[in-house]
Amino acid sequence: MNSVRVRFPPSPTGFCHVGTARMAIVNYLFARKNNGTIIFRSEDTDKERSTREFEDDIKDSLTWLGLSWDEFHRQSERIDVYRAEIEKLIDEDKAYVSDEESKKDPGTMVSVIRLRNSGKTITFTDVIRGDISFDTTELKDFVIARSKDDPLYHLAVVVDDAAMGITHVIRGEDHISNTPRQILIQEALGAKRPMYAHYPLHLSLDRAKLSKRKGDVAVKNYREKGYLPQALLNYLATLGWTAPSGREVLSLDEMVQEFELSDLHKSGAVFDVEKLRWFNREYMLKLSDSAFASEALSWLENSLTHLNWNESIAKKIIPLVRERISVWSDIHEQSMNGEYDYFFVQPSVEAHLIPMKKISAAKTAEHLRDIKTLLEALNVFDVSSIKDALWPYATKEGRGAVLWPFRYSLTGKEQSPDPFLVASILGKDETVRRVSKAIASLS
Repeated sequence: MNSVRVRFPPSPTGFCHVGTARMAIVNYLFARKNNGTIIFRSEDTDKERSTREFEDDIKDSLTWLGLSWDEFHRQSERIDVYRAEIEKLIDEDKAYVSDEESKKDPGTMVSVIRLRNSGKTITFTDVIRGDISFDTTELKDFVIARSKDDPLYHLAVVVDDAAMGITHVIRGEDHISNTPRQILIQEALGAKRPMYAHYPLHLSLDRAKLSKRKGDVAVKNYREKGYLPQALLNYLATLGWTAPSGREVLSLDEMVQEFELSDLHKSGAVFDVEKLRWFNREYMLKLSDSAFASEALSWLENSLTHLNWNESIAKKIIPLVRERISVWSDIHEQSMNGEYDYFFVQPSVEAHLIPMKKISAAKTAEHLRDIKTLLEALNVFDVSSIKDALWPYATKEGRGAVLWPFRYSLTGKEQSPDPFLVASILGKDETVRRVSKAIASLS
């Protein structure tokens, strides 16, 4: 195991999928656990769909998650290597040029290169699944290249795995069907067979394969929504793997220490966004007050553009925000729903909603006048001082009858945070002003 060599082999035909990230994580944990080497190989042989933009996104996404690699290669820069191997196979009569009708353009003849297939049964040992056998007869003589300068996926992968000394091919179970073709090519080239490990794919909530057509599946989507990289990494790592310690929240170093390839689950795991939010909440709780405040203020300022920005007020509501979010984008969603508006502008109140049910408007106005008097007498205006001033009165007169109109007068909402907290954030003058407005509306 001291010479372990694995690869991250994404095809840059789209933004970094969470499935690509999970593949990279599993390979990373295995390699680092065994002091191995990680090779990032951009498999960009699909000339029509591969772009450098997608390649950069994959590299950037994996780096953001905290992953690294030891070597980088790009298949489009290795055409000479593939051509030499194709020519060798043809010279040894293990492959041949076949002139046949184009599938894309019927009636047009094209030349392709096919591997001679003896049609034997191939058995390979999968670290996760045990022995797997295939009868390769049905594969017939399959195409390995469109031309000597245009290899197909299976040939390029096998040539690269051999040239780069890959010892373990760790990938999703959707690649199991590719393995017999690749083994046949290995044997034709005289290449050493690596160990295989095919783990189950993660699934959507309806237990279907997680598809690009079903919601957010790119790492950048979660990054843009404000998920923390450590949380997404931790969740993807434990999606289909349980650490022997039984712990769920683990740092990358801790996961490396606990990881064993044989511990990967044999059944598909459901990608549950609510569970991911739970992980993210756990990591947000680990943030220092200053780190949380800095990021939260930025999200608030960018989300509350419809209001007059008041940084002093915004800083005061940070503890309230921290209690209510699991992901940074929750701040934006809550802001768009007007959940913080009343801290920045005086809310509109409807007179009939100010009294608690079965309490008259006159009695409610009396309670609000008494609240106003008690608040005006305070020299210190913080949560504890406000509560100490109002609580005995509310207990005597009925907490709902007193505190409901106080809360609604301050926020204009039927559901809102503790009115003592709201009042302390608004300050004495603004709190008294809003209570006075409510009294006037009841007259």
